[in-house]
Amino acid sequence: MRFFDLLIMSINNLRRRKLRTGLTVLGVVIGTASIVVMVSLGIGLKENTVESYASFGSLTRIQISSGYGNQSEDDYLVDATVTKLAKIPHVKSVSPILETDVNLKQGVYQGYSNIVGMPREELEQIPLAEGKLPDKNAATLEFIVGNMVSDNFYNSKTGKGSWDGEDLSKVDLIHKPFFTMLQNMGNGGESSQKKYLFPACALVDGGENGFSEYGYQIYTDIDLLKTQLKKIYRKNPIPGQPTNKKGKPYNYFVYNMIYVNVDDMEHVTEVQKAITDMGYEAYSSMQWLEQAQQQTDMIQAVLGGIGAVSLFVAAIGIANTMMMSIYERTKEIGVLKVLGCALGDIRTMFLMEAGFIGFMGGVLGLGLSYSVSAAINKFLGASLSGMTGGSGAISRIPLWLSGSAVVFAVLIGMLAGLFPALRAMKLSPLAAIRNE
Repeated sequence: MRFFDLLIMSINNLRRRKLRTGLTVLGVVIGTASIVVMVSLGIGLKENTVESYASFGSLTRIQISSGYGNQSEDDYLVDATVTKLAKIPHVKSVSPILETDVNLKQGVYQGYSNIVGMPREELEQIPLAEGKLPDKNAATLEFIVGNMVSDNFYNSKTGKGSWDGEDLSKVDLIHKPFFTMLQNMGNGGESSQKKYLFPACALVDGGENGFSEYGYQIYTDIDLLKTQLKKIYRKNPIPGQPTNKKGKPYNYFVYNMIYVNVDDMEHVTEVQKAITDMGYEAYSSMQWLEQAQQQTDMIQAVLGGIGAVSLFVAAIGIANTMMMSIYERTKEIGVLKVLGCALGDIRTMFLMEAGFIGFMGGVLGLGLSYSVSAAINKFLGASLSGMTGGSGAISRIPLWLSGSAVVFAVLIGMLAGLFPALRAMKLSPLAAIRNE
């Protein structure tokens, strides 16, 4: 028999028993929807976890911190360290970071922050609400001001800050000038502060919720910061920089930290190990993300297992339907064999019926899955994703899951129909014809 003839016969056989076919398909619909929704929850949980960790910094960035207070001069993070780190395989770029603490003043309001000097490629990663990056050829410092820096201000007359309910809306660090006060050491060792007027060229974009990893600091070009610090302090010690045993500053800058940017997330752990083997203290979000992902993988497996039980029950229903079909169509099978129908064609016909039940159930179940997923995201998404810090979509159905669900439903249907199909092949033609 031709394949098309077998297909028509299979469809007609299913149509003759609409109620039984419909109930069997319903079982597959529920099973498919269960496993897709459960897996989508696991995927959503995993992706929300990744987004949560990514919000605190790049997942391909490794941070090396300086602890020069307890280190020898050989362990300082200096330009030679940057050169050495850049030679590690899979390192895309190495960015030294230089920080200095400052006090700020605008009218009656005073505050504090720290200036972070970083290379141009790091400044370009900062999201800006307005303004532009500092001019690397500028004669003075130009600042990118964090959107939350003003939260660290207080009214110098009342001593009250935002934590006391003070209205700080008048503090405008982007459109109004403000003083930056750096610590100076006098000849007798006493400290004083000198005021400088450095322009702000941009404001950090805090996003929808106002939170940003760049929100509480002030950023500038690292070369401009080095030049300005040398000009201000000359041969005197720079606050935050180490000194030798005689209290004299070194003729080079010691960086507070170094960012190592890796070419791919898959290589972060490998590069981080290479850095720690060199004797440096390295940190990356990936090391915590991997631990979190192990937990989410376990949760995803449990959720998928729960959904698989429903699909397994549906498979039993398909097998039962096909077995009943064989008992009802015993004489029909015998007639087909007497007329010369190949055993393989009889097996194929029953497998096609079972596969078609799986296909219809898979497609309808997938449609139901999208509806349930949309309902979960609408009514529970915000509250559930808030626990992981993601974007709000806790149930996510990627394209590969949609295709796999339908294919899997068809395969389950055909496997469930395999035993009934083999049984139909083995029926004796004469005994089948005599069957009433």
